[in-house]
Amino acid sequence: MATPDSDKRCVIWFGKPGTREKVMLAADGWQLRAVLPQQPAEIGMRGGDVVVGLIDFRNSSDSELERIEKLTAEHRHMPLFAITGDNQAPHPLLAACLQQFPHPPDLKELLHHLQALAGPSATPVADEALDTLLGESEVMLVMRATLRKFAPVDLPVLITGETGTGKEAAAHALHRLSPRHVKPFQAVNCGAIPATLVQSELFGHERGAFTGATSRRQGLFETAHTGTVFLDEVGDLPLDAQTSLLRVLQEGTLERVGSNQPIRVDVRILAATHVDLERAVEEGRFRRDLYYRLNVLRLPMPPLRKRDGDIDLLARHFLADFRSRHRIRARGYSSEARQAMARFQWPGNVRELLNRVQRAAITAEGELISCADLELAGNGAANRNQLEHVRTHAEREALLSYLQQSRYNISACARLMKVSRVTIYRLCRKHQLELGTLR
Repeated sequence: MATPDSDKRCVIWFGKPGTREKVMLAADGWQLRAVLPQQPAEIGMRGGDVVVGLIDFRNSSDSELERIEKLTAEHRHMPLFAITGDNQAPHPLLAACLQQFPHPPDLKELLHHLQALAGPSATPVADEALDTLLGESEVMLVMRATLRKFAPVDLPVLITGETGTGKEAAAHALHRLSPRHVKPFQAVNCGAIPATLVQSELFGHERGAFTGATSRRQGLFETAHTGTVFLDEVGDLPLDAQTSLLRVLQEGTLERVGSNQPIRVDVRILAATHVDLERAVEEGRFRRDLYYRLNVLRLPMPPLRKRDGDIDLLARHFLADFRSRHRIRARGYSSEARQAMARFQWPGNVRELLNRVQRAAITAEGELISCADLELAGNGAANRNQLEHVRTHAEREALLSYLQQSRYNISACARLMKVSRVTIYRLCRKHQLELGTLR
């Protein structure tokens, strides 16, 4: 089965690309092959591939350029770009180049021209799949390049990272870029399923298997047959469900609750966690053999505070997207608000930034969103401490409200808040809420 990105796209770089140039090309789906002119080399191309030559004039001597000229002459049909050096002297190779980029090159413009050569429909699915993983920081470029490497390989991927870093978006992208992209994608938050129903939800049940089982039911894995299953917060799975999941990974079979008849399923498993599974293994809360089966390929999602320059980019994107769907006055941010966003640690990461931007866009009275609109402190530790106190109080009141709505049922409260049961218990401890007393 072909992947959305099955035709290879390759840049033959005549010279030595820099680190930033390497990661940006890889993140955009281009393979990079560096050809050092002083070393013997041949250019091999496969039919159907998009291959572009890029001549780096910045550090190339006359003898090296002569060799590059001979190499490119053997492949006259290969389009050529050039990166010119300071005070670039005329050279016959320049005339053969479709586009020249002065030093330092504008890498966004370079990628735009490469995409134009590849054709408008070269990777539409890939581009769409990665739309939700915006960012130009080096850690995000490395993450997207890694994701592209993992997507076509039919092995489990363990996606790690803090809450709100985009683990589910990464799982969707892995599926969309994989050979299974036209098949089902089934996602479930393992911590939001009541412990008594986990086996039934994931693996199905037979009629009469338990009280209320009035008919046979297929589980998540059966409905995702030939496709992809995404297990969010996999660390919250009960031990009996971990055993059943291990069987799916090892043997490709499952048994419905109330049956001993094995059913073969073909699924790719993606799992995500914000907890330390290694520690969970040591504490006996997670099976060691299951951990090794899931941790074949690991995709770490970087926290927002470590994504240099991405906060401003994402804030502008979220506001522009919100403006396109709602009539609001806000059209930008004050300079103090932008500085406050850059200083803030963003414990809720991208999800928190999105929520704050949308709330501020609605409440802002002027055209520029302020620190107060974002509920972020300006300069001064006192303001930051006051804001933290307000946030803690709001979190406690929200938790109490959801607990009351769910009649203090932890599983129901977790579903309402769209978090795991473990998170509800943690928040109760943090805010010193005694469930027994409240009930």
